[in-house]
Amino acid sequence: METRKDVDVLDAVLDEAEWRSRADAHAARVDAFTAPHLARRDAAVKHPVHDFLFTYYSQRPAQLRRWHPGFGVGLVGAAEHAGLKGYEQAGDVVSVAPSYVEKQRPLLGSLRALLTATAARPAHFGCFGLHEWAMVYRLAEDETRHADWPLRLGPDGTDAVVESHKVACSHFDAFRFFTDPARPLNTLSPGRDDRPAFEQPACLHAGMDLYKHAFRLSPMVSSDLVADAFELARDIRELDMRAAPYDLADLGFEPVPIETPEGKAAYVEAQREFAQRGAPIRARLLAECERLLAS
Repeated sequence: METRKDVDVLDAVLDEAEWRSRADAHAARVDAFTAPHLARRDAAVKHPVHDFLFTYYSQRPAQLRRWHPGFGVGLVGAAEHAGLKGYEQAGDVVSVAPSYVEKQRPLLGSLRALLTATAARPAHFGCFGLHEWAMVYRLAEDETRHADWPLRLGPDGTDAVVESHKVACSHFDAFRFFTDPARPLNTLSPGRDDRPAFEQPACLHAGMDLYKHAFRLSPMVSSDLVADAFELARDIRELDMRAAPYDLADLGFEPVPIETPEGKAAYVEAQREFAQRGAPIRARLLAECERLLAS
């Protein structure tokens, strides 16, 4: 924690009653998602859909639950924030330090470039979620990432779907999990360092990653934005796994059979809705990057 002599750079200062009310509302909002996950973790029960956001991404449930007002907003009587990374104190007011924002300029610049490029690229609706199928291509059922759940069409049927479709995955963090035989089948070659050249706004994983971008900007951005991105990512994950080759009917997830014309149409319709939901969140993240870079 740093100490500053004044609060002139703040846009607003919230008294303790107001910010605690907001913090409690945020905690209640995310508890609907974190509490079941923590209960499953304590019981050593895995969920292939709803655990993903807590196991794949680095943000832990306690971090998601912690409320931040964002840069430019001061909190009165916030002793618990005073010791957190990125904060400073001036008298009885605690806020995100300008010096912390300055240190984050490389992150802010790279996110701005990625978000700008993604928003400007035309949406592609022809992938049909085949990335999940390519991740199990030519594997035995006990070798898959979710081996506790059977493949709807079996290994041979799953392989046939991959081989009979054009695989065009633009997202590196999905492509890198393709099996070795599946990698050459992808018509694109996204890499770790060239994401702005490939990311497109209809990609389900790009939509889920809006959550990652949001929490990486904490505590500089409001937790409301992080929670909005989390809820979008959680809903996208459901479609991602409903369209995957696994049979998750026992968990209550009706499959989207992308190997059929009807399934493809249903997938594209849902994909369009998520692209529309993601666009304003991406725009808000981009606006925050611009604001913080200009601060």
